[in-house]
Amino acid sequence: MARVISIHEYDLKPGGDLAAFERAIRDAERRGLFALAGLVDHYFLKVIKGARRDAYSAIWVFESREAWEKLWGSLEVPRSPAEYPKAWMEWEDEILAPFLARPPDTIRFTSYEEL
Repeated sequence: MARVISIHEYDLKPGGDLAAFERAIRDAERRGLFALAGLVDHYFLKVIKGARRDAYSAIWVFESREAWEKLWGSLEVPRSPAEYPKAWMEWEDEILAPFLARPPDTIRFTSYEEL
């Protein structure tokens, strides 16, 4: 079964406390906020070279398209943010949002289906 891999690009507020952002990520992990049904792995990344130097991204790996759609809805009928899993809303609204330059719903992302 093909996995779905989503890449989220985080644009942080200029001059923000990057160490605090990294601590917030670890805190969210410790709190189990990424223990979502069908999410099999995740990675947080910091750019070291390229157009987005010192920017952050996350890679979210879902076991299948079916699992991904159960969380986020289908391509034709995506879920509204109000319908997201509670833990995800806590991650985005309470932990991530204070660090972002724009609201969490405007995060640039691309979702891929594994070949």
